[in-house]
Amino acid sequence: MNIYIIMVIQQLIASGTHLIAKTVTRDVDPMSLTFIRGIIAATVLSAIFALREKRIKIQKEDYAVVIWLSFIAIPINQFFYLYGMKFTLAANGALLYATTPAFVLVFSRVLLGEALTKYKVIGVIIAFIGVSIVIFERGIDFSSDYFFGNVMILVAVMAWALYGVQGKKLIAKYGAFHISSLTVICGALLFIPPGAASLTWFDATTISINNWFGILYLALGTSVISYVLWYYAIGKFDTTKVAVFANAQPILTTILAVIFLHQSVTSAFIIGGVITISGVLITQKR
Repeated sequence: MNIYIIMVIQQLIASGTHLIAKTVTRDVDPMSLTFIRGIIAATVLSAIFALREKRIKIQKEDYAVVIWLSFIAIPINQFFYLYGMKFTLAANGALLYATTPAFVLVFSRVLLGEALTKYKVIGVIIAFIGVSIVIFERGIDFSSDYFFGNVMILVAVMAWALYGVQGKKLIAKYGAFHISSLTVICGALLFIPPGAASLTWFDATTISINNWFGILYLALGTSVISYVLWYYAIGKFDTTKVAVFANAQPILTTILAVIFLHQSVTSAFIIGGVITISGVLITQKR
């Protein structure tokens, strides 16, 4: 399948994720949601992995990296994202994820020593100016839930960028499905202690049918399909160029949020969004 078609599918799933996450976190505790989502995804991936891969091929020298990727994939990326979505807007989550290419550039420079051109530096700065406008659109109030939610998602975005940058070598060595599956499975296992504990204060039997469908979307659509497609694309293409597809998320998610969640679009969001996406596009210049 054409790599661009794969990335379009991945971004469509990701755009819907913000909408579903916002809806489900209204009623379901984020920590419990992360736990349940992770267990479902890990169970499905374990079955497919056993049939497709037969055995774990990871060599001892790569164990630590796989565990690290697992940690940032579920306990950091997914939990911080879902926790943040409880307090902010679906469109904000999408816009913040549009900064993924900028973070990929920064981490590629710091961790891999890749060169930064003047366009990349200017683009990163502009992108973060745009994000700052959205984060602080309701004023500089560090104690507000809205600000807190945006910051939590920004942490999740940084984890997602790291997941892409640091996973690239392992993808080339073992394959996209092998690594994405193991990191989701191991990440779910790492989250068992806090996740199981959360069920002592959140009653999972109160989850509605609609929310269960939402959880299945997050588990199977995002954690299984979207994660595998993301790593597959990274294995075939430059990480930054793959990440730049995240620019479509704010547009798609905003349209869906206006239609289904009746979310209003503020001038600050539009201005910040345009600046952010412009900055990210500038980073792609040679």
